[in-house]
Amino acid sequence: MKRIFYPIVACFMSVACQGQKAEQAKKVDFKSVEVEEFAQVMADTSVVVLDVRTLDEHAAGHIAGTKLHIDVLKPDFDSLAVANIQKGSVVALYCRSGNRSKRAAASLADKGYQVIELATGYNGWVHAGKPVE
Repeated sequence: MKRIFYPIVACFMSVACQGQKAEQAKKVDFKSVEVEEFAQVMADTSVVVLDVRTLDEHAAGHIAGTKLHIDVLKPDFDSLAVANIQKGSVVALYCRSGNRSKRAAASLADKGYQVIELATGYNGWVHAGKPVE
C-alpha cells in the first residue's frame, strides 16, 4: 500500500506546486504610495492621473490635476481604460480610501501599464491638505 500511496502523493504535490508557481508568475505588481510620493509622481506631466471613484464622488471634488475619471465599479472599466490611456503610460490612480484603487491598479498593471496607487486615497490627500478641485 505504501508503495502506491507515496508516489501518488509526491505526484500530486508536484502538480500543485507547479500550478502555484504559474499563478505567482501571472501576478502583476503595482506600487502603492503615500500622499507625498503621489504628489511627486503627479508632478510629471506625462503621468495620467486617474480617479476611479463614482461620478458623484468625482463631481463633489477631486485631486487637482486629475486628467481622467473612470468608475472602477462599472463593468466597462477595463475597456474604457484601454481606450483612453495610451499603452506604456504611467498611471497614478486613486479612489476614496484606497480600496477600490487597488482593484483598478491590479487590473491596469495586468494590461501592461505602470501603475502607482494612492494608498490612502482621496481622503488621505484631503487630510494632508493637498489641493483639490
